[in-house]
Amino acid sequence: MSAAPELLLPYQRRFLAAADAERVVVVEKSRRTGFSWVAALKAALTAAAREGSDVFYTGYNLEMAREFIDYVAEWARSIEPAAAEVKESFWSDPEHPEKAEKAYRVEFRSGNKVLALPSVARALRGMQGLVIIDEAAFHDELEELLKAAFALLIWGGSVIVISTHQGDLNPFAVLVNDVRAGRRPYWLQRVTFDEALEEGLYKRICLKSGKAWSEEGERAWRAEIIAFYGDGAEEELFCVPSQSTGAFLPLPLIEARMEEGAAVIRWEPEPGFELWAEHLRRAEAAEWAEDHLAPVLSGLRDEPHCFGFDVGRRGDLSVLWVLAIGERMVRRTVLVAEMRAVPFGQQREVLWHVIGKLPRFRGGAMDATGLGMQLAEETVQRWGSRVVPVMLNEPWYRENMAAWKAAFEDATITLPKDREILGDLRAVKLVRGVARVPLATKDEEGKRRHGDAAIASALAYAASRADAEVYEYRAAQREKEEKRWQERPDEEAEDRREPGRAWLPSLRGRLYG
Repeated sequence: MSAAPELLLPYQRRFLAAADAERVVVVEKSRRTGFSWVAALKAALTAAAREGSDVFYTGYNLEMAREFIDYVAEWARSIEPAAAEVKESFWSDPEHPEKAEKAYRVEFRSGNKVLALPSVARALRGMQGLVIIDEAAFHDELEELLKAAFALLIWGGSVIVISTHQGDLNPFAVLVNDVRAGRRPYWLQRVTFDEALEEGLYKRICLKSGKAWSEEGERAWRAEIIAFYGDGAEEELFCVPSQSTGAFLPLPLIEARMEEGAAVIRWEPEPGFELWAEHLRRAEAAEWAEDHLAPVLSGLRDEPHCFGFDVGRRGDLSVLWVLAIGERMVRRTVLVAEMRAVPFGQQREVLWHVIGKLPRFRGGAMDATGLGMQLAEETVQRWGSRVVPVMLNEPWYRENMAAWKAAFEDATITLPKDREILGDLRAVKLVRGVARVPLATKDEEGKRRHGDAAIASALAYAASRADAEVYEYRAAQREKEEKRWQERPDEEAEDRREPGRAWLPSLRGRLYG
């Protein structure tokens, strides 16, 4: 392959040479080393050649597909300018004809095309040519997809499989091990973060960004990137699969949903705060909320808002996650408030301060497991049935975490750009097929976290999907209610002690029963 070698780093040139010579190429790689970009060059060259073929690309979401096709179009401008236009079409699943999924393509004068397809094995049926499976470890049904792709080899097709790792039991890790063990006759390339740096990755980044390269700068940048990945650096950067089934949310998917603008506010009182007099604790909480939360809340748009609240006290954090629901049903994170070692009374005051200032408050979901039960019940009593206590158990995770993940995949949720929140989201794992947070982690200061922000986010998303139900107390009815109690004193003696609360027993039974 002689096309534009000066544009490519050595490991990228080795990849192109192998893709020309081998039927199946497997690449295990560090993150962000430019393999999708160079694979797009291979796709453009293959489709542009008259003796070439069609190329079928599959990533694990629609945004990846669009990005790859845009890369192909960029390469096509230098190879065949007439083919630089990206076209949209729809792929209809033969087993579900009522569902049509968007597909992107670039067509060449050779009669060949580069087509980005959904990540399902059925999409490759009846196709012939080159198949590129990008970030293979993050596809939901990789084994079936690989079977469909390898079927194209029978009539002369070829397959490229590229990915970072996601656990040692992942089908991609199994494939790599099979190649390495000689059980599969495929060509294997491994490029770690350090190997990419040795071959000029950081120099290329400096060249593109207009920054002067230096050895000291490269060392500092390397250390910064490794620190960012933390415990995940071995897997994400150095091609060492973790001893698990991997994170529930792939890192590229989390990063794609992160945006500027959402406020992340943290409060950790000084040691001994819980021993202060109650009026001092309340004053401190009110002052903190007014100084840090009120400016954010006053700037919220007039649109529906909901929240999720995960409760902790000493070991774990309490996290309040607020979502705004936009016109297109995108859930935007507008506020994340984290409290460490804050007494329950002040947690309640902060929570109620926020709820009281949310425009068009739609609902909330609160952790009512263990320590959180009393706070959840008090909040239901204060705000009515719009607030739902949640027992965080396996059935709840099974019913709600898949929908939460789908919001990431469908780009219908946004996140703040925050390192600790990223770590909490990455802490969610599949345990016996159900997403949860099995192990605690530590933040950059060595303090414990237990996926608290991830659970608060999932609770907020569940609240955003619930049917809004508003309960309002109307004082005008009191005279009528008092008369009813006088007529039936024995049956409602308990409720008579607390006028206006007769609804509580039935509501509590509905929520906890």
